[in-house]
Amino acid sequence: MLLIPAIDLKEGKCVRLEQGDMSAATTFGDNPAAMARRWVDSGARRLHLVDLNGAFAGKPVNEGAVKSILREVGDEIPVQLGGGIRDLDTIERYLDDGLSYIIIGTAAVKNPGFMKDACSAFGGHIIVGLDAKDGKVATDGWSKLTGHEVVDLAKKFEDYGVEAVIYTDIGRDGMLTGINVEATVKLAQALTIPVIASGGLAGIADIEKLCEVEAEGISGVICGRAIYNGALDFSLAQKRADELNGD
Repeated sequence: MLLIPAIDLKEGKCVRLEQGDMSAATTFGDNPAAMARRWVDSGARRLHLVDLNGAFAGKPVNEGAVKSILREVGDEIPVQLGGGIRDLDTIERYLDDGLSYIIIGTAAVKNPGFMKDACSAFGGHIIVGLDAKDGKVATDGWSKLTGHEVVDLAKKFEDYGVEAVIYTDIGRDGMLTGINVEATVKLAQALTIPVIASGGLAGIADIEKLCEVEAEGISGVICGRAIYNGALDFSLAQKRADELNGD
């Protein structure tokens, strides 16, 4: 089970939101590269970056901060990024910068043709981010709820060739109320590609629950607010996950 620290970027700073609300941002650091170093030194094997401003603007906004992180740790572990990625040129530029994976969310739902083209052009590097509430997919920084079922869309993108699905329960994100394990398992069982859990991670109990169902196809979990406010010791949690998985 891969524990993946999240670094959410807003105006060049590291923040965390509650349920995607940009006005409810808590700043955890002014130096994204130093934050990335902190998590790598704590044992992280992958980093999850989100350009929050980009997600709302529909284009990259925090590219400078992303590059600073890649200069700091990009050669050591894979780094993935989502937020505001809407065209193939942006994907190519980010991959050239040193990102390992590009996460496409809103654009995948609104423009499936773009998603198909991205998987075709950059096979092995594309992850789809599906944010949902009560099983329905949301877009545009979670501000719009669609009528699409998560499982149906995930199957379609699996056919396109995405590497993995990041599944976020947006009713729980940033709220420390616990991962929606049941919904994550249901999605993983419907797919052959890995699912990465996200949204609501509260503590070590969530990690242990996810490790119990890893065999269903859940390969990792995004760690956000819990590792920033001290509710979860990242290094100890990754060691515990490795113990449970026999690594």
